[in-house]
Amino acid sequence: MYRLSRHSVYAILRNGAARRRNSVAPIASSSPLNNSAGNSDTESRSYPALSTGEFSTRTSALSLRSVTFLGKRYESTAAASDTSDPPAEKYEYQAEVSRLMDLIVHSLYSNKEVFLRELISNASDALDKLRFLSVTEPGLLKDASDLDIRIQTDKENGTITIIDTGIGMTRQELVECLGTIAQSGTAKFLKALKDSKDAGADSNLIGQFGVGFYSAFLVSDRVVVSTKSPKSDRQYVWEGVANASSYTIREETDHDKLLPRGTRLTLYLKRDDKDFAHPERIQRLVKNYSQFVSFPIYTWQEKGFTKEVEVDEDPAEANKDGAEKKTKTVVERYWDWELTNETQPIWLRSPKEVTTEEYNEFYKKTFSEYLEPLASSHFTTEGEVEFRSILYVPAIAPMGREDISNPKTKNIRLYVKRVFISDDFDGELFPRYLSFIKGIVDSNDLPLNVSREILQESRIVRIMRKRLVRKAFDMILGISTSENREDYEKFWEHFGKHLKLGCIEDRENHKRLAPLLRFFSSMSEEEIISLDEYVDNMKPEQKDIYYIAADSVTSAKSTPFLERLAEKEFEVLFLVDPIDEVAIQNLKSYKEKNFVDISKEDLDLAGDKNEEQEKEMKQEFGQTCDWIKKRLGDKVASVQISNRLSTSPCVLVSGKFGWSANMERLMKAQAVGDTSSLDYMRSRRVLEINPQHPIIKNLNAAYRSGQDGEDALRAIDLLYDTALISSGYTPENPAQLGGKIYEMMEMALSNKWLTPAAEVHQTSSQPCQPDTLEAEVVEPPQAGGLS
Repeated sequence: MYRLSRHSVYAILRNGAARRRNSVAPIASSSPLNNSAGNSDTESRSYPALSTGEFSTRTSALSLRSVTFLGKRYESTAAASDTSDPPAEKYEYQAEVSRLMDLIVHSLYSNKEVFLRELISNASDALDKLRFLSVTEPGLLKDASDLDIRIQTDKENGTITIIDTGIGMTRQELVECLGTIAQSGTAKFLKALKDSKDAGADSNLIGQFGVGFYSAFLVSDRVVVSTKSPKSDRQYVWEGVANASSYTIREETDHDKLLPRGTRLTLYLKRDDKDFAHPERIQRLVKNYSQFVSFPIYTWQEKGFTKEVEVDEDPAEANKDGAEKKTKTVVERYWDWELTNETQPIWLRSPKEVTTEEYNEFYKKTFSEYLEPLASSHFTTEGEVEFRSILYVPAIAPMGREDISNPKTKNIRLYVKRVFISDDFDGELFPRYLSFIKGIVDSNDLPLNVSREILQESRIVRIMRKRLVRKAFDMILGISTSENREDYEKFWEHFGKHLKLGCIEDRENHKRLAPLLRFFSSMSEEEIISLDEYVDNMKPEQKDIYYIAADSVTSAKSTPFLERLAEKEFEVLFLVDPIDEVAIQNLKSYKEKNFVDISKEDLDLAGDKNEEQEKEMKQEFGQTCDWIKKRLGDKVASVQISNRLSTSPCVLVSGKFGWSANMERLMKAQAVGDTSSLDYMRSRRVLEINPQHPIIKNLNAAYRSGQDGEDALRAIDLLYDTALISSGYTPENPAQLGGKIYEMMEMALSNKWLTPAAEVHQTSSQPCQPDTLEAEVVEPPQAGGLS
């Protein structure tokens, strides 16, 4: 629904006004026209806003008398205009009523279903007025003592009827309240209370703008209001049609429709909005918007009960002796009034009177949760801003965890004088990182727009937000300091990212956020620890809080940056969540101890400086560092001797003010990242070598002995590529790196196993040649030689 700003309304009024400067004169407050309208209930008069003829003549005479009284005559001459300013003429704003009604109905409200909230609020105000006036005038309650609101629907005819037993209206009040746009009877009543001796009386009246009644035309073609005031012996009927510039008022003559006291409002729904006439939907809207109105609200509902009835049987079987009669269960349907709301909200009760079970039950019912909350806070704020609130910390995060990027979670329900206003906020009451907090906020006076749907930005809202955030932190801190450590571990698992986001977005609350953070560390790889626990475990000579960012605990604990710190037993935080590094960089320090990334250059390890030894190392390896730098070229900014290594030959550290290796990896993985900025944001890299490692000693010897040939240069290239990977960077050409490794493996394995295996293979592969066999020839005997 299109929303119109206040300036736009003013512009429309100015453009649509009838400008008749020559025929309209100012209407004085003492004009006979203003005094001629009587307060009688038996007649009503109307007067046009503009008139001509006699009224203009009378005004001209009045103007002339005022000139004579002042002793000056103003003439239409150039000389007179030069010596004094002409008299200013005063005009009243005009408006096209039908156009203004269309704007009120279709531009103020974004949701049609709020019509019921507005009309119930009007009925509640009428009951509140009656209750207040009956204290001094008990006779007002004689016709009907019950103070309630009843809503009845008719699906067939498409009507909704709202009946209250409130103060009602006289004929003149109908004209003033319903016939005058933006005339709030409630605001007028409150002003009268303020001016009277009862100014300090407690009042829960809701209305303030005088346009809520017209929200009925959001869903209705025609609205009929029948009302009876105890101040009058007659009942009147107001009837208006949508998009019309006029209305009618008549006296009720049908005895069947007479009311003892109060108002009956009947809405004739539009064809597209007749689904509002379903009793179930009306009941749902009442529970959503007017659940806690201070008067009982009854809705007309279909009910049923079960009963046993006899089943018609065959007469022959029925006449048998001892045969039991057969029965069946049926549901008997009927219509009756059903109480729909709760008149006493839980937040209006004293916290001492509410049990934990009641808080948990209210939480489950209000927010449709099945698990009990981790913590709750019920408080009342008084002073410059007064409001009541109940806040909850959920047990688990919603599915998908979309609320960390979308602040519109509908987790905070705003009430004004117990009437639900909205749960659609965009950071007005809670910052984005605390959007998982659920609860209700109820105030008697908030800066709302006319539709009572939008919370306007103001100093009051900022103060309220500040106090709500403080209470939310108190709840979370209570969970973190409880004896049951598992509760906070459960909270951190679901909502830890939210608090880290707060470190980035909310600089003012860093002192409240920092004690709530939890991380793994080099001395606590299985359980998360707090920053307070880290500080308590610090060595006396340790000045800073050390951390390393990686993609997992396994990667972090095996990084070469940890070697020297592990020897000195300095604890290092493992930042394994993608948001961790940015959060810590925004915190900068905790308890006057700076956060230091051990993967960046200029690492200062307390008590680890030996100037004489450093001088000797520079003399010994200085030229070797220059030789390595010359070979690597622009790949590194410099080559230095490291103070953080003990077992690794070298490591690649990032510049002090640029991206770390972990951050560079994350930025490359961004789906919508700008790759053109990678080269600009990528920090300078420094290769640090370990002079105690055999590889570095061999390279140093190779350079000093002049054996800096191709083999030595290939070793430097492979050393750099290996340091690139072990330091967390991604090699630019993995295939080329693989080729270098294979080449080095071939050199290392050359003739190590090949020669013996080849000889055995050659011997076994020679073919076997069999020895030559001599054959003996045996001649067969002759046949004649037989005897």
